[in-house]
Amino acid sequence: MPATQQSGGGSRNQVLVPQARAGLNSMKMEAAQSLGVQIPADGYYGNVTARETGALGGYITKNLVAIAEQQLSGGIRR
Repeated sequence: MPATQQSGGGSRNQVLVPQARAGLNSMKMEAAQSLGVQIPADGYYGNVTARETGALGGYITKNLVAIAEQQLSGGIRR
């Protein structure tokens, strides 16, 4: 099987629910502001450190898990 490589940079991630794109972008901006990470206006992250992008991803993931837990627990009474 030949390996495929991405050319031209950019993200390979696909938004599964197109209506969620604005909310995800908003969450990314909020995370960046909270962590003091400058989001590049042109979308090129080559000058952003791996530590900064990892921190953004971790922050966003933590928030998405919290949102899912709230939604899931809303239907379960204990």
